[in-house]
Amino acid sequence: MDTTGTLFFPPGGSTYAGDVDSLFYFIYYASAIMFALVIGATIFFIIRYRRRQQTGKTYGKDHNFALEVTWTVIPTILILIVFVWGFRSYMRMNVVPRDAMEVKVTGQKWFWSFAYGSGASSVNELVVPVGQPVKLLMSSRDVIHSFFIPNFRMKMDVLPNRYTITWFEATRTGEFDLFCTEYCGQGHSEMIGRVKVLGEREFSEWLDAGSGPGQGESLVDYGRRLYTSRACNTCHSIDGSANVGPTFKGIFGRQEAMVAGGFITVDENYIRESILQPQAKVVAGYQPVMPTYQGILKDRDIDALIAFMKSLSNE
Repeated sequence: MDTTGTLFFPPGGSTYAGDVDSLFYFIYYASAIMFALVIGATIFFIIRYRRRQQTGKTYGKDHNFALEVTWTVIPTILILIVFVWGFRSYMRMNVVPRDAMEVKVTGQKWFWSFAYGSGASSVNELVVPVGQPVKLLMSSRDVIHSFFIPNFRMKMDVLPNRYTITWFEATRTGEFDLFCTEYCGQGHSEMIGRVKVLGEREFSEWLDAGSGPGQGESLVDYGRRLYTSRACNTCHSIDGSANVGPTFKGIFGRQEAMVAGGFITVDENYIRESILQPQAKVVAGYQPVMPTYQGILKDRDIDALIAFMKSLSNE
């Protein structure tokens, strides 16, 4: 198991990461050796057969059959090795195992959301069990994104109006970086998540807790947790500071001027509408860039976020 990484790659964390690395280094070292041989031979011939005064001496025939066969056969063998090796690796990375657990992945400006068959969901945090194949069924709500987990050597474009599919099997527990590697607008550099790989028991507990508030957890505390886990904190502060969107501190009950004109009181209905239809009523001074959370947040989640905002207005 690779836990140290190499010069070019971070530590591997999936079943096919080692195969990808081995093929890369085979190509790298074969290319380096061929480069050294060609450059070395070029330098030798430049020196050995440099232009001299005319002596009438000749250097033999200008055709060498054995040499031409050698520089044709060896590269051909290398190309065939790379083709067969690469094709086998490609098939392994693209044929999803039958027993894979499916997770629905949705990309949108500018975060990732994940939906599980049990009803649990998460934002910017893909939680999976170790040693279990995971199938990712991916699509985009807006533009092209690209789903990339460097430690797993896994990358796949995420497209609007269609599904793309990939899979991986994590070989060790821990947390790993997740990036969007297709430029998707102003917040592209902030579209960063993580993959959390848990043991089987810990993953089962997470699924149970991920469907709603934890045991004994108040609605306000659940809303506070959603504020972070659903990436609200990337655009909305809770300390009154300016950000991409209005601060949550003191927002409930406040009068806000609208881009379209007029004022509106921030109440439960306005907050719910802003979460599900964020472009319907935009606060003056802010760009209409908030994505919809339709299908991502349940009614209980929205109630919790509203309760959390109320608590900030009462502080």
